[in-house]
Amino acid sequence: MATEQITGGTFRSSAAFGKRIEFYVVGRMLKEGLDVYLPLVDDNAIDAVVKRPDGTFVEVQIKARSSSVSFGSAAQFAAITHDHRSNYWFVFYSDRLDKTWIMSSKEFVKHSVRNKTGKNTGKRSIWFNGTSRAKRKEYVKKQFEKFVAIDFSRILTEHPDA
Repeated sequence: MATEQITGGTFRSSAAFGKRIEFYVVGRMLKEGLDVYLPLVDDNAIDAVVKRPDGTFVEVQIKARSSSVSFGSAAQFAAITHDHRSNYWFVFYSDRLDKTWIMSSKEFVKHSVRNKTGKNTGKRSIWFNGTSRAKRKEYVKKQFEKFVAIDFSRILTEHPDA
C-alpha cells in the first residue's frame, strides 16, 4: 500500500495497514451478509465476532501481509502467539497475491510450525506461498490451496473444531 512505501515501512504504517485490512475483510463479510461484531479492544486476539445463522458465535482473528514485503514473503505470517482455541477462525490475507485463506484454530495449529529458537521461541509461523525465482513469481503452495477462500461460508457453516 502507498503508506508503507511513502514512510519506508515504519511500525505506524504497518499497524495502519493491518487495521485497514481488518476493515477491508470485515467489509467483505458484511457485504456477504454476515452478522459481524467488532470488539473495541484487541487484547485477546479477536478482531471480529460473527453470529452464525444457528445463533452461535465464533471468534475471528484477521492477519494481513502488505504488497511491500520482500519477495518470497507475500504470504508469510510469523511470530503468532497461539495455542488451540475452540470456536476460533483465522482469516489470512496477502495484498500482493490478493488471496485470502481461512483456517480454524485446529487447522492452524496442525499446519503451522512452532519456532524453536530465537526471540520468537514458542510462537507459530505459517508460510502459504512458494516462489519461483526463475520466473520471479510467488504462488500458493499446493498444501494450502484448499484453504484459499473466495467467500466466508466456512465461518458460517463449518464447526471450527470438526
